[in-house]
Amino acid sequence: MTATSIQVDVRDVLATALAGVAASVYSAVPEALIPPACVIVPDSPYMESTLIGNSLVKVKLNFVITAAVAYNNNAGALDGLEKLIISILGAMPSGYVVGDVSIPSVTSVGSSNLLVADLSVSTYYNQENI
Repeated sequence: MTATSIQVDVRDVLATALAGVAASVYSAVPEALIPPACVIVPDSPYMESTLIGNSLVKVKLNFVITAAVAYNNNAGALDGLEKLIISILGAMPSGYVVGDVSIPSVTSVGSSNLLVADLSVSTYYNQENI
């Protein structure tokens, strides 16, 4: 079975769809984050097997899109985060299902404080025997 790439066929597709939002988009955790930002990371459970066979493997992939904005002003940061979340929801490609959005929280990345919220996203991935 020749493996295709979840990075290319799933995360990059999602990152490309999110490229239209007013934020830096990362299909994996970056070394340095530039806010506002969307970061796509695996969720738990990451892969849920739905079909395993000789000619086809099908899994449900679960991700978290972390939306992050600079936390300079409480009301302004919350408004910016809400706008970013709405734009992410509007940019979702076909075949991706959005679940819940977590409560916003403040987190520190390096010397920056960020207001972040996580969006649960899932899609299906097929690996065919080529």
